[in-house]
Amino acid sequence: MLTRLGPMLAIGLLTAPVAFGLAGTVLPAFGYLPALGGMEFGLAPFAMLFAEPAILMSALMSLVTGLVTAAISLTAVMLFTAAWGGTRLFARIQHLISPLLSLPHAASAFALAFLIAPSGMFARLISPELTGWERPPDLLIVHDPLGLSMMSGLIVKEIPFLLLVTLAALPQVKPARTRALIASMGYGRISGFVFGLWPSIYPQIRLPVFAVIAFATSVVDVAAILGPTTPAPLAVRLVNWMNDPDLSRRFLASAGAMLQLGVTAAAILIWIGFEKLGARLRDRMACAGKRLRRDRVLRWGALAVMLASAGAIFIGLLALGLWSVAGLWQYPDLLPARFDLRNWMRVMPNLVEPLTTTLFVAFVSTLIAVAIAILCFVREDETGRPARGTLALLYLPLLVPQVAFLFGLQLLFILTDVEATLAALVFTHLVPSCCSSAAQPQKSLARLRPAVRSDRGGARQGTGAALLPYPPAHAGAAASCRCGHRLLGVGGALSAHAADWCGAADDNHHGGGGACFRWQSPRDRHLCLHANGLAGGGLCRCHHRTGADIPPLSRHACLNGNGI
Repeated sequence: MLTRLGPMLAIGLLTAPVAFGLAGTVLPAFGYLPALGGMEFGLAPFAMLFAEPAILMSALMSLVTGLVTAAISLTAVMLFTAAWGGTRLFARIQHLISPLLSLPHAASAFALAFLIAPSGMFARLISPELTGWERPPDLLIVHDPLGLSMMSGLIVKEIPFLLLVTLAALPQVKPARTRALIASMGYGRISGFVFGLWPSIYPQIRLPVFAVIAFATSVVDVAAILGPTTPAPLAVRLVNWMNDPDLSRRFLASAGAMLQLGVTAAAILIWIGFEKLGARLRDRMACAGKRLRRDRVLRWGALAVMLASAGAIFIGLLALGLWSVAGLWQYPDLLPARFDLRNWMRVMPNLVEPLTTTLFVAFVSTLIAVAIAILCFVREDETGRPARGTLALLYLPLLVPQVAFLFGLQLLFILTDVEATLAALVFTHLVPSCCSSAAQPQKSLARLRPAVRSDRGGARQGTGAALLPYPPAHAGAAASCRCGHRLLGVGGALSAHAADWCGAADDNHHGGGGACFRWQSPRDRHLCLHANGLAGGGLCRCHHRTGADIPPLSRHACLNGNGI
């Protein structure tokens, strides 16, 4: 009986905030908000919006930021996974970058700002010996008009997220077996990965990529810290309008929130177009027999990008720590002249209450989200009917821009007299990250369930008992215990570690047909592999069709499966 509540609670928690929030935003956007005198529908708020100076430039900045952030982050993750996947170095970098997912975006933005500012650590390292700068140069680095520093701050935060969701998808495509097969055909590590493995991996991480686009187009904290100010990105201007003492600006802010929703939707549609273009380009290269064996420069470049993204955050955090205990610190000194704790002594008395609230909200939100996720998984296991379309539902609050519905949600809380309460704060932090992250681990436990049931007695105990003891799941939950993750709250880090570790427990994932190869060698060997990683093999179909050069050991290969 209890497990039946899981899906209903999940659907309610996923759809209710978005639905009520959008309703509370759409109605004022068209002039209807009786509490502020808006009794008739109209387009006056949109007329006010488009009369604002440089509003289209703000929207364009948000659009470009989302696309550039997603493109660079995803490319870096793809190349790094292709070049170094399965190596010891890859595992070490993975463990180095994983903790960055639990770092708030604002903290990483401040860390980057302390590095790249004209008086930051980078300038101090090379001054005055290499630059001759005795005082900070007059350079507009932070808040640059092109938004490059803002995009950099987003990229270094989205790379860990996309890397971990990619790691969660890797066990389902059997990368080691497929890499060996592709290498026997004479392909380089990167080209073989892009042609043979990436087409099976990308569909599994497509919704997280959309979530990255949605977040980057509507981010507020990073844009306020690093972004341009003349004009500011659209989301920053929306928050300023919403906090304006003139309550009539709420209509303008609601219309701007609808524009933000349109900007995010346009960015995702443009990305889908890029997907199709990229798939055609990849297929043409595969059919042309491009093996691209000489990829050493690209491999080391991918490694350099990953190390730079992690190093920038860690060094920036070190700089933040130094500033917190610094006394007199003049430019261009690399270290402060003295250290003291006056800053900490001044702020510590005021930190106890907000810190307690933060930890409480994070713990309760994570606990409730994990409990609901387990109930959903047990219910699915009991019925044997996996719900279709649930993945899109799980990512719904991440795909809708935060500022597009939080204004309406705030209005709902005011009308129901629950504003500024712990219950409202916990409710808004129940983001589906725990559910979406654990969706893949739940499927990967299918092979373990018979043994778990026989040992622990039933699906209800078995699924929960099999999911909870995983140490990486505990680490992910700890990393997700922070307020303000992504859209409404906590939970992103629980996904990647738990999904990666649990996914590796299943060696028989479904996802396409097997692949049967007939090797035309002197021994005329037959080799049949169930390798979903290369399932579908447009690679070899192209060789067969075009007559491209094929290594002697693999002169004819016929793959049956999903296709690249």
